[in-house]
Amino acid sequence: MGLRDEPFEVLCPECGGMLTVDPVSRAVIAHKAAPRKKMFEDFGEAARALREASERRDSIFAQSVEAQKNKDDVLAKKFAEAVKKAKETPLTERPLRDFDLE
Repeated sequence: MGLRDEPFEVLCPECGGMLTVDPVSRAVIAHKAAPRKKMFEDFGEAARALREASERRDSIFAQSVEAQKNKDDVLAKKFAEAVKKAKETPLTERPLRDFDLE
């Protein structure tokens, strides 16, 4: 084995872990996870984060309900636009069908 055949380590840009790479196969052969960081300093901060997450979920849900109410109008407008575009664009060539290729 030469010097270039030995595995080397690189820092994962995504998770911060250490990856061991085999230079011959160019595959990751080992992964050492980055140490976990402490998420919250105290329970008060954790409770506040949970309340904010709950409020964010409620907001996203309300937005999805509104989007669902307008879904039929949006789809009808998209369909009308597609029909208009199809009428304006002349068909220059006949589309190929599967049995045309046989």
